[in-house]
Amino acid sequence: MARTSSSPASSLAQSAYLRLRAEILSGKLAPGSKLKIADLARDHGISAAGIREALSRLAAEGLALAEPQKGFRAALMTEAELLDLTMVRTHIENLCLEQAVEAGDLSWEAGIAAAIHRLSRVPEHGTADEAAFGTSWAAAHEAFHSSLVAACPSPWLLNLRRQLWSQSERYRQASVAVAGEKRDVRREHEDLAEAALARDTAGLKTLMSEHLERTTRDLITRMNVKRPARVNPGDKIDSARRTVADRKAGFSSGA
Repeated sequence: MARTSSSPASSLAQSAYLRLRAEILSGKLAPGSKLKIADLARDHGISAAGIREALSRLAAEGLALAEPQKGFRAALMTEAELLDLTMVRTHIENLCLEQAVEAGDLSWEAGIAAAIHRLSRVPEHGTADEAAFGTSWAAAHEAFHSSLVAACPSPWLLNLRRQLWSQSERYRQASVAVAGEKRDVRREHEDLAEAALARDTAGLKTLMSEHLERTTRDLITRMNVKRPARVNPGDKIDSARRTVADRKAGFSSGA
């Protein structure tokens, strides 16, 4: 009986968590905006306790900020955080890829082939009634990148990777409506798939590093964030890359 009575509340809390998470990732809930529990409870048709639980989960993921005596806010976004995030994400992503290539079987290869085929068939930009990168492309994009690391046998690495993906997605979604430098993103993804299927670990890691760094450069250019004068984003990425190399031994021993 206890299970039956608690199930609806648990379901509502999970639904609220997923909706709030999507709204933060998409930028619908602006970075730094106050997340008022009473208002959210009313909008989502759930108790204040359920909303508080959802916000606590989001705070644990770094997507919301819990402020003592003040409640919650959507996580902020800064250029410095994006650069740091890219540095860490590149290293973790490449560790996952390295292990995936080593452990991957035919099912892993088939998953990559299916994912790149799907991604190539989904329009990168939606219709006028859809947000750009809104639903289908974003899902196919995430599925493709996930397929590349699917054979990685380390649950901890994969969990860290998922957290870093979510944080990066906030930045991508927030900047997507602003015109930026043209890139052949489809070709970049196809090159990643080809390197993975060829079991070219070194080439795959290089391509992934370049792919993530290009995205970060583009986001820094497109985002509405303040940057110090006369700073070249590429120089800052190169500096972050050197930091990754300096810390490689520490990351490796920690994994």
